[in-house]
Amino acid sequence: MDAFYTFLADDGWAIASHIALSTLMAMFPFLIVLTSLAGFFGSQELADEAAALLLQTWPQQVADTLSGQIHDVLTTTRGDALTIGALLSVYFASNGVEALRVALNRAYAVVEPRRWYWLRLESIGYTLVAAISALAMAFLIVLGPLILEAVRRYLPLLVETNERFLHISRYSITIAALIVALFVLHAWLPAGRRTFLQILPGIVFTFVASLVSGIVFGQYLARFANRYVTMYAGLASVIIALVFLYFIAAIFVFGGELNAAIIKSRLPRGVSLQAAQSPKPAETQA
Repeated sequence: MDAFYTFLADDGWAIASHIALSTLMAMFPFLIVLTSLAGFFGSQELADEAAALLLQTWPQQVADTLSGQIHDVLTTTRGDALTIGALLSVYFASNGVEALRVALNRAYAVVEPRRWYWLRLESIGYTLVAAISALAMAFLIVLGPLILEAVRRYLPLLVETNERFLHISRYSITIAALIVALFVLHAWLPAGRRTFLQILPGIVFTFVASLVSGIVFGQYLARFANRYVTMYAGLASVIIALVFLYFIAAIFVFGGELNAAIIKSRLPRGVSLQAAQSPKPAETQA
C-alpha cells in the first residue's frame, strides 16, 4: 500500500505516459541505429531478426500493428553509420533511456547529482549496447539452424526438427534479455546504489505483471480492436502501441516504487531512504 500511495504521490501515471510516448518516439530512431550498425557489420538481415526479437514478448495484435512501419524502416538502405543523421538517431533513441531514469529517480526518491551531459552520454552508451546486444542475439538465432544441421549429421536421432527449438530459443533469449535489462536499469540507471536483493522484488513484479498484461491486452484487442480503428482511423496502430506501452510503463514505475517501499520498511530508525542508497552511506548519515 505504501508503494501504491507513493506511486500516486510521485505522479506515476503521468510519468508512465511520459515513458510510453518517449519509448514509442525512440523506437524508430533505435531501429535506424540498428540497421546502420547491421550494415556496418555487413548483414542487413540481422537488423530484421533483431527487431523481431524485440517484439517477441509483445502481444501479436500490438506487434502486427507496427510490423509494416518497422519493415519500411528496416528495409531502407542506410550507409550513414558515421554521419550526422545516424548520430542524431542515437541521440533521439537515448531519450527513451532518459525517461526511464527520471521514473526510477522519482521512485527511489533520489536526487540526481551527475551533470546532464554525463547522463546523456551514459544513455547513449546504453542505447548502443542495447543495439549491439540485439544484433548479437539475432546472430545466435540465425546461427542456430546451422548448428542444429551440423549436430543432425552426427546425431540424427537427437535432433529431429529445429522449428520447435528455434521457437523456444527465440522466446527464451528475449526473456533472458528482458530480465538482464531490468537488473541493469534498476541497479545502475538511477542515482545511488542498491543491492541485488533490494531490486529483486520490483523486477519479479515487473516481469510477471508485464507478461500478464500482455496476455490480457492481447485478448482484449482480439475482441475490440475494431473500436480503435473506428475512433482513431489511420492512427489506430500508433494508439494501440501507445496504450500497451503505457500499461507496461506504469508496471515498470510501480516496480521501482515497490522496491523503495520495501527498502524503507527495513531501514533502522533515523536512516533515510536517500542515505540508504548513497554510495557512501556512512558519510551521508554522519
